Amino acid sequence: MVPLKRRKVSSNVGDNNPEAPNKFPQVVLFLLERKMGASRRAFLSQLGRRKGFQVEELFSESVTHVVSENNSGLEVRTWLDSQGRGQGRTPVHLLDISWYTESMRAGLPVQILDTHKLQEQRTDDAEVVVFCVPSYACQRRTTLENHNTILTDALSLLAENAELSDQEGRSVAFRRAAAVMKALPGAVTGVTQLRGLPCLGEHSLRVIKDILETGASAEVESTKQSERYKALKVLTGIFGVGPKTAERWIREGIHTLQQLQDSGHTLNRAQQAGLQHYDDLNQPVAKAEADAIAEVVERAVVSVSPGAQVTLTGGFRRGKPTGHDVDFLITHPEEGGEDGLMSKVVSRLESQGFLLYQKTTRNSYLESKDGPARPASNMDRFERCFSIFKLHEDEGRGTGHPGTPTGNTAAANSGSPGDSDSRSQIHGGEQRLLVSGEDGGPEETKPAGHRPWRAVRVDLVVSPISQFAFALLGWTGSKLFERELRRWAGHEKTMSLSSHALYDNKQSRYLRATSEQEIFAHLGLEFIPPSERNA
Repeated sequence: MVPLKRRKVSSNVGDNNPEAPNKFPQVVLFLLERKMGASRRAFLSQLGRRKGFQVEELFSESVTHVVSENNSGLEVRTWLDSQGRGQGRTPVHLLDISWYTESMRAGLPVQILDTHKLQEQRTDDAEVVVFCVPSYACQRRTTLENHNTILTDALSLLAENAELSDQEGRSVAFRRAAAVMKALPGAVTGVTQLRGLPCLGEHSLRVIKDILETGASAEVESTKQSERYKALKVLTGIFGVGPKTAERWIREGIHTLQQLQDSGHTLNRAQQAGLQHYDDLNQPVAKAEADAIAEVVERAVVSVSPGAQVTLTGGFRRGKPTGHDVDFLITHPEEGGEDGLMSKVVSRLESQGFLLYQKTTRNSYLESKDGPARPASNMDRFERCFSIFKLHEDEGRGTGHPGTPTGNTAAANSGSPGDSDSRSQIHGGEQRLLVSGEDGGPEETKPAGHRPWRAVRVDLVVSPISQFAFALLGWTGSKLFERELRRWAGHEKTMSLSSHALYDNKQSRYLRATSEQEIFAHLGLEFIPPSERNA
C-alpha cells in the first residue's frame, strides 16, 4: 500500500511565514527571559520574526533593543553588566514589553516614548555607601558579627539545596555570594551598594533585591516548602547518609525516618548508629559540651602518651558558640611519636564507655618528591576516627575544673579500677546515674528511664608534628575559607595547598612551616586569626 503523501500546508498570510525577511536591519531585538518565562519568550520571539523583526536567541554585541517584562531598569542594567555590556559599550535601549506589543500590532518599530523606557533609579553617588571587599574570602576578615543575616541565610539555603542536589558549582557560587555579604561592614539597604563587588552573580543579586524590596525571596520560600528539599534534609541528617543515598531513597518513595525504618533497607553500621541517635546528632552542640568532651579526650590522650597535644578545632576554634560536631587535632612534639597513638586513644575511650560508635581510617598520605600528583582537595589523608561520643549531662554543664572530671564522666561497665570518676552503672539493662554529694556518697538516684547523657559527633585526627601547622589551618575552617585558600594558592601563587603541605610548583619544592603565620606568609597573604575566618 502506497502511503498517502502529506498535504503541503500553505498560507497566503504573510504574518504566518516564519522565514519573513528582516525588514528592519537597524533594529536587533533580545527578549529577556527573566520573569517572562521560556514559553512566553519563545512565542513572542517567533511572533516578532514573522513580522519581519530580527530577534536574537542569545545576547550579543549586535543587540540594540533589550525587551523585558516586570523588570526594573536597574535589574536589567545589572544583568547587562554581568554580560559584559556595561559602561563604555554601545548604548542599548532598555524597553518594557509594551513597546514590543505595540510594535507587533503596528508591524514596525514604533517610536520609543518615555513610557516605554525602563526607569533606572538615579541616586546621588554621595548619598550611597558603596561597599568594597577583596575577591578571595581568604583576603577578608569575617567575624561572627553579621550585618546581613537575612540575606546570607537566604543565599546559604539555596547553596545547601544545590549541594544536596549534587550541583557543586551552583552551591559554591551561592556560598561565595553569602560570604561576600557576611564580610560587609554594614547593612545593605539597596543593590546599588553592591555594584562592583566580586562573586555576586545575576541569580544572587536577584535574590538579594527581592528580599530588600519585599522582605522575602519567593525562590527561597518555595525551596523551604519543597517536599524534596525537606526529605533531603531529613535523610541526610542521618549520620553516614550522603545526598546520593538520600536521593536514591527519595526515588523509592522514602521521605521520612519512619518510611525508612518500614522499608526494610539494610543500613551499614554508621547509618544504624545515626538513625538510633538521630535526635541528639541533629541538636546543636554547645561550647560547654565541646569543652567537656575536650577534657575527656585530653585525659585519654595524656594517659597513653604523656607528651601528646590535643587541640579543639573547627567552628569552636573560630569562636562559634555552637556547632554540629566537635573536631580534635592530636599530635606529638616528636616526629613519629604519633605512631600508634590513635588506636590507643580509641581503646581507652572505648574501655571507659565513651564511644557509642567509631570507625578509624589509616593515614594514607605519602609525600612525593615530584609534588602532589593531583590538585590539593579538601579531603585529607590523616589517621582519623569518626565517632559518636556519649556525653553525660553533668559533663556539658561546665561545673568541673579544667583537667579534672566535671561529673559523671565514665561510663557503663568500665571495669577499670583506676577510673575513680566512673559512677554510671548498668543494672539489668537499666541505666542509673549516681550523683556524688559533698561527702562523696550518693545524693540521689535518678529513676530508670531517664537518660542522663546525649550523643555527640566527634572527629579525632592525628597529625605528624611536621604537618601540624597545615592540619591546624585546614581543620579550623570555615569550609569556604579553606576552599578560597586553595584557590588563591593555585591561581595566584602557582602552589598546591592541602592540610598536609604546601608545594611551590614553580620552584618544584615543598615550603615548610611550623605555624599558620608562616603558611600565610608563604602565600603572600596577611595573617588572619581564626576568629576572623568565618566566611
